[in-house]
Formats: sequence, C-alpha cells, structure tokens
Amino acid sequence: MKSITIRFYEELNDFLPPEKKKVRFNYEFSGRESVKDLIEAIGVPHTEVDMILVNRKSVNLNYLIQDKDDISVYPVFESFEINNVQRLRPKPLRNPKFILDVHLGKLARYMRMLGFDTLYKNDYEDEVIVKLSLKDKRSILTRDVGLLKRKAITHGYYVRNTNTEKQIEEVINRFQLENHIKEFSRCIDCNGLLESIEKEKILEKLPPKVKKFYTKFFICSNCSKIYWHGSHVEGMSKVVNKFKRT
Repeated sequence: MKSITIRFYEELNDFLPPEKKKVRFNYEFSGRESVKDLIEAIGVPHTEVDMILVNRKSVNLNYLIQDKDDISVYPVFESFEINNVQRLRPKPLRNPKFILDVHLGKLARYMRMLGFDTLYKNDYEDEVIVKLSLKDKRSILTRDVGLLKRKAITHGYYVRNTNTEKQIEEVINRFQLENHIKEFSRCIDCNGLLESIEKEKILEKLPPKVKKFYTKFFICSNCSKIYWHGSHVEGMSKVVNKFKRT
C-alpha cells in the first residue's frame, strides 16, 4: 500500500466531504495510479483543475503517483499569471458556445434569452453531449460530476447553484460573459437566431390583440417561431440588465 498527502484549493473544495475541505490529508492506494485517476477517485473532475504540483513541481494529468508524494491541486486561474508551470486546462474558448445536460433546461432558456449559443435537449445522452462538445468546441455545463470525469472532455464546468437566476449569474462570472450578452437574439425554444420580419408577412399567424397593439416582430431562422416585444419582455429585461455590463 502506498500513501500520499494531498490538498485541494479554493472552489475545488466544493467536491469534497467536510473533513477533507481546506486541509492536507492522507490518501492510500495500491498499484499504478495517475494523478488524474487519483483526484477523480477523491471526487474532483479534471475539467475543474488548472495546475497540479507534486513535491512543489508542476506535473500533467498523466503523472504516475509515487509513494510519499505531496500533492497540491489548484482550480482554474483567472486573475494571475502561471506561465512557468504546466497548465492543465486548454485555452478558453474565445467564441463562447455551450451544451447543457438534462438537469439544466431552465438555465438553457435563460442563456438563449441572453444570446448565448446554447444546445440543450432533455433526451441528450452523455455520449452525445461529449461528441457535440468536441465537434463544435462547446463548453459542457452540468450538474453531473461523473460526466465531467470523462477523459475526452476538454471544456466543462460543474454548476454549483440550483436556483436558475443564481446559475446564470454563476456561469456569466465563471466564463466572463458580461460583454458577450446579446439579449433577445436567439429563440429560447431551439437556439436559432432571430431575424426581423415585416408584420404583413405573418398577419395570419398573429393573435388578434397582437395584431392590434404591436408592430415590431422577429422570426426564428430555424423553427419559425414568431416573437414580439410584449409585456413579458419588461420582466425579462430586468434579468438581462442585472448581468449586462454597461
């Protein structure tokens, strides 16, 4: 049996039981084990980790743990420079696109309302989510820690909050999306882009009161759903303004 000491820093403690939070603790194992397998066995997805130090030297996720190693695991860094160590995370995706798992349907609608390219279906299998993430260079948002432990995933994030408005705030802060908000530019049902359309072209599709009181309309380029700036937009605008940087 081999034994190491390990500590996780900052928000990585969200994945640990109380007795292991913010402390260095012992971990025993047998056989050959990579540092990726070790941290995920403890409960932390590799997508949340940006730097690992073993005996004060940076290593990659394939490093094989040795007896008596002392390990420090750090989360994604946003505010200071670590160029001289091995960063484990790929560079951020500069064109932010997302795919959400089955647990985050309400969040998907909020993100589309704010204009973020967001794929979501309530019947997506995990394999499909991973495939689309890699194919389209989308960050995976999930409430399933197990999904983020898949080796193929390069960009993913575990959403901590369960309240939808707090979730969207969390995602905006985590991915620094304040300047990417383009409210009411996407269909909240299918993610298609909205285009302006003349009222006369859709008159037969409009409810009587809408025909009478509204003049500006938009249509989804994908599913053809029609939108107008009705009274509901006022409430939605409050959500938008809460997050949009002026």
